[in-house]
Amino acid sequence: MSVKDFMTRKVVYISPDTTIAHAADLMREQDLHRLPVIENDKLVGLVTEGTIAEASPSKATSLSIYEMNYLLNKTKVKDVMIKDVITVSGYASLEDATYLMYKNKVGILPVVDNDQLYGVITDRDIFAAFLQVSGYGEEGVRARFIVDNKAGELEKIIRLVSDKEYNIVSTVQIATKSGKVVIEVQIEGKVDLEEVRSLFEDAGIEVDSLVPTVAKNI
Repeated sequence: MSVKDFMTRKVVYISPDTTIAHAADLMREQDLHRLPVIENDKLVGLVTEGTIAEASPSKATSLSIYEMNYLLNKTKVKDVMIKDVITVSGYASLEDATYLMYKNKVGILPVVDNDQLYGVITDRDIFAAFLQVSGYGEEGVRARFIVDNKAGELEKIIRLVSDKEYNIVSTVQIATKSGKVVIEVQIEGKVDLEEVRSLFEDAGIEVDSLVPTVAKNI
C-alpha cells in the first residue's frame, strides 16, 4: 500500500507572507489543524494550531484588543512556521508513513517528490486506510481463526471460502505471543453463521468468533 493511494490530494496551503490572523481564519473556515507553506511551488514550512497559539499574545497580556489584532495582522507565517518539515514520498509504504508520524509525534506528513508537493497524508487518512484495509463497513461476517504458526494455514482458509463461493473482502494475520497466529477474514454478503462455523470446524480449524457486520459509509 503506497502513500499516494491514501493521501489527501486537494491541499489548502498558504505563502510565507500570509499573516497569522489570516492563517488562523483559514484553518477555522476549512476545519483544518495544519497548513503547508509554499513558496515558488516548493514546500518551505508548516504552520499548525500550536505554532499559531505560541505566537499569539497570552490572555494575561496587558495589550488591548486592538493592539492584539494589530500584532496578529502584522506577524507573518514565515516568522513562526516550522521550517524543518518531515516529509514522505508518495511511493513510500503506508506503514513507513505511519512509523514516521508515530516516531516524530506528528499528525501530518506533506507528500513530496522531486521537490513538488503532491498532497498530504494525515492521521485521519491513516485511520481511513486502516478501516478500508480491514474491510470495515462491509456487510457480511468477520471470521476470526486461531491457527498454528506454520505455512499453508491461510491458504487452507481461503480455499474453503472459495470452494463455498464466498467472497473475501480482506484478510489480517497477526502472530501472538503464545506462538499461535490469529487470522481474520471479512466475508462479503449475507451468509449463514452456523454454516460458516461448521465449514471450518469440520476442516479442523479453530473458530474463535464469527461477528456479523453491517454496511457503513466511511
